[in-house]
Amino acid sequence: MPTTPSSNGSSSGTTDWQATMARTWPGIGTPRGPDFNPGRKPPLPQREPSPESPAPTSSIEHKPRTARAAPLLLAAVLAGGTTGGAIAWATTETAVPTIVQQDADPAPPGNQAGTESAAAAILPSVVQVRAGRGTGSGFVFDDRGQVITNHHVVEGVSQVGLQLADGRTVRASVVGSDEEEDIAVLQITGSAPDAAPLGTSRSLRIGQPVIAVGSPLGLSGTVTSGIVSAVDRTSRIGGAARPMVQTDASINPGNSGGPLVDLAGRVVGVNTAIATTSASAGNIGIGFAVPVDRALEVAREIIAQN
Repeated sequence: MPTTPSSNGSSSGTTDWQATMARTWPGIGTPRGPDFNPGRKPPLPQREPSPESPAPTSSIEHKPRTARAAPLLLAAVLAGGTTGGAIAWATTETAVPTIVQQDADPAPPGNQAGTESAAAAILPSVVQVRAGRGTGSGFVFDDRGQVITNHHVVEGVSQVGLQLADGRTVRASVVGSDEEEDIAVLQITGSAPDAAPLGTSRSLRIGQPVIAVGSPLGLSGTVTSGIVSAVDRTSRIGGAARPMVQTDASINPGNSGGPLVDLAGRVVGVNTAIATTSASAGNIGIGFAVPVDRALEVAREIIAQN
């Protein structure tokens, strides 16, 4: 569920970096290096590098401002356990789903009551995704019981198990997946929770309080809090550059695909990656989420194509 963002103290402008992926495997959720193989499955194929950037390596140094600046390793918060194979799509629904995205009115003050109310609003819609030998997170985003998660959580499988907030376990099929954007859509079989309140990422503010919700290390229903650290980061993880929201809310292996939420209880991002000092280290307060506006756009495209 990795290279080095350049040192940039500015809150504006775009920071590009390249990174290699580090896979995270089940058990206690210990991150592993990119060459790790659990024995019974082959390693994932690597993405082709973009033309404007060199091929990724296991550790890529940036140009530090001082001799003591240590390079960081950007590691995707992968659920692990799924390898190879093409994604299978399965959906029998033809009706257009209702996706309600709320305008960004001011969020409540960043106090304890705001954090508690935000957690209460979002938790019923958050699911733990069990795909192959790994786990990740996701959230229901429309009235048809469809779930957004990360592509790397469900890569190589067509069916997954979901643990709901009420403890029930249900099945879901992979409707479709976009590897470049790292977004996938699942369809719950049977009754589904209500859709999560959806906000917008276009008006996020640096310093704005947020919470991250998901199943880090398999611990479902976990809530961590922090702020929006930057709104204009750009990741380049072995492929095309993608905009990201940076946060210091703790994100760890298993959080992949879970929501980043403002204090009004609205989803503003999809937790995807962390920066860490090595492939075996955990969260150091630098996490990244796909902006919800982009995630919803990709989800709608996936649904329309399938």
